[in-house]
Amino acid sequence: MTAAAALILLLALAALLLYALTKRTKEHRYIAALPMEGIRIRALLPPMLALVEKLKVAARFPIFFHKLQSSVQRGEGLRESAERTMLFLAQMLLYALLLVAFGCVMALLSGGSAMWLLIGAGLGVLLPAALIKDLAAKVKKREEQILMELPEMLNKIVLLVGAGETVQQALLRCSQQKEGSGHPLYKELERMVGEWRSGDPFHQAFEQFGKRCGVQESTVFVTTVLLNHKRGGGEFALALRDLSRTLWDKRKALGRIQGEKASSKLVFPMVLIFGVVLLMVGGPAMMLIQM
Repeated sequence: MTAAAALILLLALAALLLYALTKRTKEHRYIAALPMEGIRIRALLPPMLALVEKLKVAARFPIFFHKLQSSVQRGEGLRESAERTMLFLAQMLLYALLLVAFGCVMALLSGGSAMWLLIGAGLGVLLPAALIKDLAAKVKKREEQILMELPEMLNKIVLLVGAGETVQQALLRCSQQKEGSGHPLYKELERMVGEWRSGDPFHQAFEQFGKRCGVQESTVFVTTVLLNHKRGGGEFALALRDLSRTLWDKRKALGRIQGEKASSKLVFPMVLIFGVVLLMVGGPAMMLIQM
């Protein structure tokens, strides 16, 4: 009975894949080719995108879709964020279907074991949930990296502006010094410099830089610079110094939080080591007492 159910489910998955292959379009292939970290098996994503579109996830589950899109925006930027969210959903659906198919195949090979069907179905639910959790963790880590590095970059800008350079020249020099570092803040800065050099107005490119960073402090930094850089002189330098002090305070607070998290993670290993030492010392003593 289990073998028959596994075979029917496997045939249903094959029929679903064939249906999706007939519904894929050039737009789905374009979305599948969008650059996004963590996306795998892109050749199978266009039919999955067609299925996601057919399921109307955004319309049926708007809260879930918008939360996921918010995470994608904070990690990948505002441009084509809806398409990248669809791509992430297609990746989740692909993994779920592959795991369910794997459970069906193993159930057939093992002579109709229901355990493999349960394992495949369970993994098909757990892995997409793990992907969402991993995306949220990556976004949080990216934001923390930006918050930790932003005061350093602002200090350099303050020194360069104080030495007589313009804001544009200072930003360009910061970008050149960290070119190829892979740090999310400097990746966005390099992108901003590229947009500015390609003809976009400086204020527009700089505003997009603040939005792509995805943290409130970057928006405050961009607003402060745009409001004061045309004035120049002492007022601009004073505004940057005030902002620098604020950002350094937030960096110190974030550092303390990270230190407390690291300390809390060490509690269980320390308790375990204490238990092992207690057994090593107390065990022989108890044996001697009994003798």
